[in-house]
Amino acid sequence: MGQIKVEKNVGGIEGLCVMEPAVHGDSRGYFMETYSQRDMEENGIHITFVQDNQSMSTKGVLRGLHFQKHYPQTKLVRAISGCVFDVAVDLRTGSPTYGKWYGVELSAENKKQFLVPRGFAHGFLVLSDTAEFCYKCDDFYHPNDEGGLRWNDPEIGIVWPQLTGENRGSASAEGYTLADGTPLNLSEKDQKWAGIRDTFSF
Repeated sequence: MGQIKVEKNVGGIEGLCVMEPAVHGDSRGYFMETYSQRDMEENGIHITFVQDNQSMSTKGVLRGLHFQKHYPQTKLVRAISGCVFDVAVDLRTGSPTYGKWYGVELSAENKKQFLVPRGFAHGFLVLSDTAEFCYKCDDFYHPNDEGGLRWNDPEIGIVWPQLTGENRGSASAEGYTLADGTPLNLSEKDQKWAGIRDTFSF
């Protein structure tokens, strides 16, 4: 019996999966398998990961929405400390769910993982004081290959939890805060992306 439960095609979007490991704990702590190629293949998922990445972000940081232009990557993402709201947007040409998004809370507590296939834009918002985020990729990093979309594009319509502010027609973080008043924090680059209609011609 597999140690990792796989929920496939979440949100009605083919290929997106949420995974939950079996956690074996007692008074000393816990143990879990965070990745099993066998469990993946038993669920019809055949991916070879080649690189692991890890980042730390503070509360209110939003990273995204990012995609790779010429060297797309499948990502298996999780939060190993803190809590993030993680989002994928379908950008696959001809997909019946093109432009549709799905989001899931990933935390050290719930230990969920999110499988984001090639052909999606991806981003996350940090909801805890800090969060450490790690992910597997099935291709190596290629400099200057990153593209992006507005995190607040009304045509996509992502509902970011705890976030309030007025959409002023750009990706600017100005005027946005979390429920406790923490300002939204985006990189300069992420505040310049255009919406999906202006980025793609289809």
